[in-house]
Amino acid sequence: MAAAAAVLPGGLRAPPAGLGPGGRPEPVEGTESLFVVLGAGFTALSHPLLYVKLLIQVGHEPLPPTIGRNVLGRKVLYLPGFFTYARHIVEVDGKMGIFRGLAPRIISSTLSTVTRGTVKKVFPVEDMEHVSNKDDVKTSLRKVVKETSHEMLMQCMSRVISHPLHVISMRCMVQFVGREVKYSGLVPHILGDVVFLWCCNILAHFINTYAVDDNFSQASVIRSYTKFVMGIAVSMLTYPFLLVGDLMAVNNCGLRAGLPPYSPVFTSWVQCWRHLSAQGQLFRGSSLLFRRVSAAATFPID
Repeated sequence: MAAAAAVLPGGLRAPPAGLGPGGRPEPVEGTESLFVVLGAGFTALSHPLLYVKLLIQVGHEPLPPTIGRNVLGRKVLYLPGFFTYARHIVEVDGKMGIFRGLAPRIISSTLSTVTRGTVKKVFPVEDMEHVSNKDDVKTSLRKVVKETSHEMLMQCMSRVISHPLHVISMRCMVQFVGREVKYSGLVPHILGDVVFLWCCNILAHFINTYAVDDNFSQASVIRSYTKFVMGIAVSMLTYPFLLVGDLMAVNNCGLRAGLPPYSPVFTSWVQCWRHLSAQGQLFRGSSLLFRRVSAAATFPID
């Protein structure tokens, strides 16, 4: 996964490090990139099945049971199967609703794959022969312990790294039960990152190409700082996405900061954006030094 842009004071972001030309992440070496792509594809294909399974696991049964017969011909009540349950989700949330929580799942899967590959490179295990009948008990046991310990290290590290996003994915899906939108801050954050990268790189390109004269002795020095300066400037334009994403991450989550009177309860990040825009507070917190009172805010004066 691409490295996040560095956050400067006040929420400003500098161009992200570890990115290739155009702000794209450097490709993963070897076959690891193939595993990442295949893993993401399998995750997307299997997501509806996991989604329905999770809702059943938490005990959410929105549809009544139907009468059927078992192998002995006796009448029994059957709860809806996968296709019936999935059809109900589509009827409630639309076709894309069946993929609720997919984005953090894919990121979690990618992080897990990359982490396992990294741990394998940092802590390589010696090539071992397969356990055979020729090995004595101590030799065979030593091979198994060594191989299992290495696999345990990779599995534990990948689980620790990917677990937060796994939790977010699970909570996004179970929001179907109570129709909450507590975990909806991912979209504005992604939009902000995309807009930031494109604007920063395009502006830096035009300035370096058409505004900086090659005959100027310090042209190379100026070009080396152009993207950094553009990153600070563009971050001011994309700051509202960061603000909305952060607010939606805590909105109506059970904490006082996300509930009235500190914050209204928003049904979506779009509603949060519109509320902040109407209050003139889309850039709230962008400056930590010069903070002005919003024109829409009123305070009693003693």
